[in-house]
Amino acid sequence: MKVLFIGGTGLISEAVSELAVQLGMELVLLNRGNRTEFVPKGARTIMADIRDPAAAAEALGTERFDVVVDWISFTPEQAETSRKLFQGRTKQFIFISSASVYQKPSTHYWVTESTPLSNPYWQYSRDKIACEQLLLEAYRNDGFPLTIVRPSFTYGVTMIPASLNSWRHPWSLVDRMRKGKPILVHGDGTSLWTMTHNTDFAKGFVGLLGNSQTVGHAFHITSDEVLDWNAIYRAIGAAAGVEPNLVHASSEFICGFDPDAVGGLLGDKVVSCIFDNSKIKRFVPSYVAATPFEQGIQRTIRWFEAHPDKCTIDAAWNDLMDRIIAAQEKAMLL
Repeated sequence: MKVLFIGGTGLISEAVSELAVQLGMELVLLNRGNRTEFVPKGARTIMADIRDPAAAAEALGTERFDVVVDWISFTPEQAETSRKLFQGRTKQFIFISSASVYQKPSTHYWVTESTPLSNPYWQYSRDKIACEQLLLEAYRNDGFPLTIVRPSFTYGVTMIPASLNSWRHPWSLVDRMRKGKPILVHGDGTSLWTMTHNTDFAKGFVGLLGNSQTVGHAFHITSDEVLDWNAIYRAIGAAAGVEPNLVHASSEFICGFDPDAVGGLLGDKVVSCIFDNSKIKRFVPSYVAATPFEQGIQRTIRWFEAHPDKCTIDAAWNDLMDRIIAAQEKAMLL
């Protein structure tokens, strides 16, 4: 099976790329070559920027693929570029959406693929919904061979997952824990969440590749382990060898200081979210998520410790946490 990944070296996709090669697939990565350390041995890279459609078309030449996976379209315009480029060039096109597209505010904690799509808090999610709608229209009207995958919070060795952390400098959270600084958690920390290791996600995902019965369907692929946010932060602390000092503030209070957090909190993590994985298990019967969060996060911490150049600290994020915590403490005294 000849498979093209648009991207293929990101946080989620690098684990899928590795497994696809291990399973003997002919894997081709179309990207700009910025993360070569995550290109698995045996994969071939086509150096091109998908945001330049003419250059991408020239680089692809006359090549055709059994499957094309678009990991990096975030707007309808980008999705339409990919559709035009690969219409008639592949038997299956997998679009990577997001589980954050599911209805917010939530009317039920149990999430299935038929849960309504609506997120008034997060433009990222609304754009993913619009991408899905555009591609589904192409499927219905023109037979575009679309499969949709909606990952939730998926992590690997390069990400320390938390509801509040620096995206570019994720070691900041562990550094803060080890220094004994208070760790901000949204709400009272008891809302429920699901963390999925990228190697587990990969096992479900590769089962969709080349499966013609998945065309026209949407899937989420998550762990069945459910944790509250207090447990998630304590597991990160345990992996780092410390007991974190957790302090709590409402999500609305946090977003008053950090408007960029509105999408990720009010549009995603503020509500309990438990995923029904029966659909992916019907289509990929061998799928099982086997990595408990406490084990997966230990791997992540060890990886960072083995790569000290990645243990960078976000001073601005640290200052923001200190300001929110100080304001919360002051408000509690009034």
